[in-house]
Amino acid sequence: MTVGGTDRGIGLEQAGNVLLRALPPSAFALLSPHLERAAFSVDDVLAEAGEPITTIFFPEGGIAALLDPVEEGPRRLAVGLVGREGFVGWPALMGDDRWPHDVMLRAEAGTLLRIDAARLSALAEENEVLRTALLRFVHVATIQMGRTIVSSLIHPVERRMARWILLYHDRLSSDEICLTHEEFRLMLGVRRSSVTEALHRLEADHAVRALRGRVIVRDRDKLAALAGDTYGHAEREYRRLIADLNEPDARRRA
Repeated sequence: MTVGGTDRGIGLEQAGNVLLRALPPSAFALLSPHLERAAFSVDDVLAEAGEPITTIFFPEGGIAALLDPVEEGPRRLAVGLVGREGFVGWPALMGDDRWPHDVMLRAEAGTLLRIDAARLSALAEENEVLRTALLRFVHVATIQMGRTIVSSLIHPVERRMARWILLYHDRLSSDEICLTHEEFRLMLGVRRSSVTEALHRLEADHAVRALRGRVIVRDRDKLAALAGDTYGHAEREYRRLIADLNEPDARRRA
């Protein structure tokens, strides 16, 4: 794992992770002494499939891409993305001690908050609100990955590309996204020529502008219309489930 320089002891007001900031102060206070901020660069590797999960990571920027190694190629295909809305390493909270995917940091350099996996598991066992928050995010992540499967099975390349661009755009602070043809190949599982053709179609529709190694989002509404119902459901569920973390009884009262 190649993440560098660290900073310990993070207060709630200092946290750049949306999920952590949504926690009630009492739940976050349990984590605060154990959180450590670390800087990362694009292409840093957080984990490799089959390795022990010793650390759980909460991004504050950039994107953690979940990559599934495929023997044919050899290559790795993207199956999910996590940004500052969540965390990676959740199998450790569900009884597994091994990473199921490679995890690589993409899009832009930034920071993440990390915590010992065993420590977080113990705290989640002790605190219902914390445990609920973490598991709600895992639920949303599985919805996102399920929609990835559906889209990969039935949709044309340009529709799948629109969805992935939206997933990146949601997690970054700029309309200009560092996305190379190789990254699109990881996400779409197609040849470079198919990536080029799909980008040209999105450009012709004035949804994006493609530059060397970059994509500029010009019209999110057009991208969302093209992505259809494979985009938006997981995002709505995230807002529904995470919004009431400071009022854990809100859903029971509704």
